[in-house]
Amino acid sequence: MHFRGTRAQYDSPVPVVTCEQGDFGLYLNSSKEFPQPTGRIHSRECFLAEDLKFELSILATVQGFYQKLMRDSLGGDVPIPSGLDEVSLRQSEGDLPQTLSRMYRWLHMLDMAITPAMLRQALTPETDSEVAEALLRYFVRRREPSEVNRDKTDLISTFLYRHPRVPGQWQQRGYGLDGALPLSPFEIALIEILADTDVPSLPEEHVQLLRNFDPFREEIARYRDFNSLMDSGIVSRVRELKRWLDSSFYHPGVLATVAAHNAAFGERFDQLFTKALGEIKQFAQALDEMGGSILSTVDGVEVTVEHVAAIEQKEMLDADYGNALEKFRRVSRLKKELDRRPPIRKSLLAPSAGNAIPSSGKAVAAAKPARGATAKVAVLAQAFQPPVVTAQQISAEEGKLRRVEESIRVFVRVADPKYRQIVPMRFFNLTLTAAEAEAYNASFLEEKSLRADVARILIRLVSCIARVNTELEELKRSQSMSSLWKLHADALVVLLDIASTITEGAGSVAKRAERVEDGAWSKAIDDTAQKLRQRTDLAVKAMAHAGS
Repeated sequence: MHFRGTRAQYDSPVPVVTCEQGDFGLYLNSSKEFPQPTGRIHSRECFLAEDLKFELSILATVQGFYQKLMRDSLGGDVPIPSGLDEVSLRQSEGDLPQTLSRMYRWLHMLDMAITPAMLRQALTPETDSEVAEALLRYFVRRREPSEVNRDKTDLISTFLYRHPRVPGQWQQRGYGLDGALPLSPFEIALIEILADTDVPSLPEEHVQLLRNFDPFREEIARYRDFNSLMDSGIVSRVRELKRWLDSSFYHPGVLATVAAHNAAFGERFDQLFTKALGEIKQFAQALDEMGGSILSTVDGVEVTVEHVAAIEQKEMLDADYGNALEKFRRVSRLKKELDRRPPIRKSLLAPSAGNAIPSSGKAVAAAKPARGATAKVAVLAQAFQPPVVTAQQISAEEGKLRRVEESIRVFVRVADPKYRQIVPMRFFNLTLTAAEAEAYNASFLEEKSLRADVARILIRLVSCIARVNTELEELKRSQSMSSLWKLHADALVVLLDIASTITEGAGSVAKRAERVEDGAWSKAIDDTAQKLRQRTDLAVKAMAHAGS
């Protein structure tokens, strides 16, 4: 079976490559000596000349690949140094060592400009296997002790594993030359590709390290969702293992093992990420169809339908993992937040009719006409069943209350004193009493004192009133959209629970204020608590009326 190019392909005058004696240790077997000029051509000198031509052909192939990569990246050609262009290389047989030296330095400079991410983008299914094999020879012969060089070698060997010349050829087991040592076909191919390369030895301790990859592959197969995969830390553990292998990483057996692991991990990662993103986009599509816009809050930032629509699955999966890692983590955190939502999320994704949310434009268009005729009937027929309030729901709502509290505080502090008691909200104007406005404007909230307790409880009461008013307005506007209506009804149930707790706390602070004979503070708290009770009563009636 053919795995690589042979010297016979490069005996004709093709683009070739060169170096000085000190540079050859990176490419040729260090036991070889340079021929001394004697005036006669010995067989050893002819053999070395063939080695140099073969070496130059490898580097010329790498140069051609790099030139195309840089041209695509920069939008124009990078000037080639004099003597290293295609015509000059064809005429360089008289001074191969010098040409090789200059070519090596030129490629080394290009290497500093080309990142692993750029190399990953440039290696496509259309890339010729001969080019990938030349790149692998180049990096293994360099064996530079850097993570960048290791990552590039890793990418290339994994590319060769994922794109065999014959589909399925790596799936069978093979045997070493002694007929006893079992080898994978891919390792045999790498041994042949790197036959002219002085590969590193593989010490026993590194053989032991390699045995960790089998448990890793079993672990990968057990993951059933994207969040568990991201939380496992397997990426950093495998990266650390690769680092421990040191120079042994460039051994054909190590490259074959790591490439098989990378392919298995990449396939599972793509599957789980695609599934998670699909669920997120499905939820966003349902919410968008019902007029909603905000999906959830991640790290204090609201994630909207537009944000989700902008996520390009293929672009993220094709990007360098290291550069895209934070994006993957944000997707994972968003998925967790959606999973922690009330059961309403599941009802959005699985309507009572049992039909999945349509994914095609035609299906969506077909579903729209029926909505206007039947939605009102569905709303009247439904009986609202308050869900059990969970700690996660309370936590999410507390975050919203803090944001409302802060927005009111900012307005009160910057507004003209004449108008600061009328706070413009999204659907209404929130009217504050003088005591409430003073509480939001107070600079002593961090104190451990009665006046600070009074101010803090007034702020909590007002913020809760504002949230209940907002959800009531949303409830009115979603009467014809049953699923969206239930989303806001669920939010009101959580707010009623929080309002009950806040009211109890307000009563306790009011009693303390009465004991110190400050009737103004006690009355301010009672007035605000009464406003909250009125709003919560309206909320209960609104939900009871819809369920009757």
